[in-house]
Amino acid sequence: MINIAVIGMGYVGISNAILLSQKYEVSIFDKDINKINLIKNKISPIDDPDITDFLKNRDLKISYAEDLMQSVVEADFVIMALPTNFDESINAFDTSIIENVICDTLNFNPDVTIVIKSTIPTGLVDKLRIKFNTQNIIFSPEFLREGKALHDNLYPSRVIIGDKSEKAKLFGEIVLSCIEEKDTPFIYTNPKEAESIKLFANTYLALRISFFNEIDTFAESLNLDSNNIIRGISLDERIGDYYNNPSFGYGGYCLPKDTKQLLHLFKNIPQETIEASIDSNLKRKEFILEQILNKQPKTVGVYRVTMKANSDNFRSSAVWDLIDNLIEKNIEVIIYEPSLDDDEINSIKVESCFENFKKNSELIIANRYSNELDTVKEKVYSRDIYNRD
Repeated sequence: MINIAVIGMGYVGISNAILLSQKYEVSIFDKDINKINLIKNKISPIDDPDITDFLKNRDLKISYAEDLMQSVVEADFVIMALPTNFDESINAFDTSIIENVICDTLNFNPDVTIVIKSTIPTGLVDKLRIKFNTQNIIFSPEFLREGKALHDNLYPSRVIIGDKSEKAKLFGEIVLSCIEEKDTPFIYTNPKEAESIKLFANTYLALRISFFNEIDTFAESLNLDSNNIIRGISLDERIGDYYNNPSFGYGGYCLPKDTKQLLHLFKNIPQETIEASIDSNLKRKEFILEQILNKQPKTVGVYRVTMKANSDNFRSSAVWDLIDNLIEKNIEVIIYEPSLDDDEINSIKVESCFENFKKNSELIIANRYSNELDTVKEKVYSRDIYNRD
């Protein structure tokens, strides 16, 4: 019998807990008791249809810990899915939450194997192994889309495990037994290589977003059809017709901080493209702001502040920079966000009635378009071509 603890019930933690609890005993813990209570009642704390379905309809082996000790004390593996926010003062990830939880976990269970799922800087696992005098710390990155986290766990593009020990291979066997796609490539590397894979993968996605956004900036500036240009480029199978939908810039929890962290790691290594993706994203937001201001609106309605379509996450959404800059220009801003119950967010009015939102907005900006806006299409400014991503 293998016991697994999962610490942190964000979209990475809960999707891993559900994946593994199909066959193994899984204890979950999060300091936010509301998340635990929702899961107890078979309600997903995040917007993910597959997680909702599995909680309601599958026989999962999940138990609920009241504190960290109860969760980890009898565990063979502890999966940590904890936040690593970017600290602008040190220009790098703040890994203090992970380090503190690892310290407590090893005090309760010195022989446990810890699997870090959080995105971390290259070299952290080696440092943690020295700091805590154990080799039983592994990094295994996730490549999950918000809204499809469990699906991407069940059908992963690849599984990366940053260790080659017997315990690492056992963890790989555990994952393989739970996923649906049995032909998934499993890659065992050293810790630094695994840490680098995650950072470079997200930075490439940021670069791709920036590239297609610059095409759109070019097209809009010359009054050309972005769709024709992007489609003509993307039909080349080497480029592909995916992840190419223009936006107001990349945002969210992962891409902005991961690109900055990777740039920090490059401080003594020659590079140009890493920094360019960050600069390009800033220039894109400046261009979008200029296009909005050229329309001389007095009141701008913001249609949704979520990061992207089919997401309930508005942390670091690209529209926030636009909102802040519009307010600086003394333009009234109204937000329509049905996932919010509050009358305001960040001191900005939130309109819950869509009809009032449409009526009171002189111009509506939408990072991602919706058919809901068809009746006021003439008011809408969006660079969304494909109504996706």
